[in-house]
Amino acid sequence: MWSIFALLSAVFAALTSILAKVGIDGVNSNLATAIRTVVVVVMAWGMVFLTDAQGGISAISQKSWLFLILSGSATGASWLCYYRALQLGEASKVVPIDKLSVVITLVMAAVFLHERFTFKSGLGCILIGVGTLLMVL
Repeated sequence: MWSIFALLSAVFAALTSILAKVGIDGVNSNLATAIRTVVVVVMAWGMVFLTDAQGGISAISQKSWLFLILSGSATGASWLCYYRALQLGEASKVVPIDKLSVVITLVMAAVFLHERFTFKSGLGCILIGVGTLLMVL
């Protein structure tokens, strides 16, 4: 089931890029990011209440709060940079560079989370890097 959600995530991420590129025309990129963020917040809290998950807030540990806040901060920084890059550049060049996050995530997961980094992972990282380079040149 996770693979279906991952594929849907990729489809929605692609839609995000195209819709954002059209939507930021003539709009300050920071303002556009703020508007997008409000929509995401409303959708996320809507799902929390729809699934009756709000009762779990009190069970969240301090460590989880810290890392969720740090993750949210990283997301915010990523979105601000992404929208500015989209405003200044072509979506067909910005998006592949943004997707280098896959390579960076694999390396960081190996270093910090001690996840296995296999030959296959390394080869995939190289191919993604080369593919990105080909798309942006």
